[in-house]
Amino acid sequence: MPAEVRILEAVLNELRKFATEKIGRECCGLLAGSDGTIAKALSAPNAAANPATSYEIAPEDVFRLIREIRESGLQMMGIYHSHPRGKNEPSARDIELAYYPGAAYFIITPKPEESSSDADMHGSVRAFSIREGVSTELDIRAV
Repeated sequence: MPAEVRILEAVLNELRKFATEKIGRECCGLLAGSDGTIAKALSAPNAAANPATSYEIAPEDVFRLIREIRESGLQMMGIYHSHPRGKNEPSARDIELAYYPGAAYFIITPKPEESSSDADMHGSVRAFSIREGVSTELDIRAV
């Protein structure tokens, strides 16, 4: 049985909304929570040179968001971004740039029909653990 990541249903809905608001560019941000449950999505500007096909959170935004997370008494538990033109699975670049092995990487597609997971009850949202160049899908448990 794959590992599981717990997330509030309201946060899942927020991720879907973020992905559809910026349909031509990848949205991105951090996910925070406590007691093993992601309870907050914090969006960040996409600083990538080509935000239509990749994402990057600028270092100053990462520091700002992590400070905000800590001041809220939460922990950084994940990173999210969207794939507006493709399947919601990690690209080679996503895997290469996965610098936080303890984080869950959420990938959202604004087009649920392009989700590559038939069994995913959340359709447009999938989560992965990415460690040492290997991605493993996580079960999403909405609470």
